[in-house]
Amino acid sequence: MTTLLYLILGLVAGILGGLLGIGGGTIMIPGLILLFGLSQHQAQGTALAAMLPPVGLLAVIEYYRAGNVNLKMAAWLAVGVLAGGLLGAMLANRIPDQLLRRIFGVFLLVAAVRMLLGK
Repeated sequence: MTTLLYLILGLVAGILGGLLGIGGGTIMIPGLILLFGLSQHQAQGTALAAMLPPVGLLAVIEYYRAGNVNLKMAAWLAVGVLAGGLLGAMLANRIPDQLLRRIFGVFLLVAAVRMLLGK
């Protein structure tokens, strides 16, 4: 049963990622914490591991076919993500779990408010 719940959480994250372009982590990380009791660090690491191989390959192909991918921009962003991901993970592993969870929550709240109230 637990395996089925993992699959459902991944499916929901994938659908919303493909539909809205949001990172699967905005769905998976809270789900892993609230549904499965992982720590913030464990949830972040697990979500990253889950997204690493399939991080939207099929979604990117579909967006590319529709002419909605700027490959040059994506390549430069990927270089930044590569370096930033390493630096961010190194920093996150030095932050206490409760503080990291609060930082994540504030980030989600700020993003939500900006999306709701922005132009």
